[in-house]
Amino acid sequence: MEITNIAVLAPLIVVSLLLTVVAIVDLIRRPETNGPKVVWALVILFLSTIGPILYFIFGRRDV
Repeated sequence: MEITNIAVLAPLIVVSLLLTVVAIVDLIRRPETNGPKVVWALVILFLSTIGPILYFIFGRRDV
């Protein structure tokens, strides 16, 4: 892998991991969600970057 590829991929990987961590922490702290928390945890973890985005759009319930 060339150095230019790493320079492009590294920030994307960091953003993806950061989104996942923030979504999981929010899921744990939030008392209620739209749907079971276990399902949202699986969506966040297994759908990589799109999972946390889906959680933030559809999964959070305003308290």
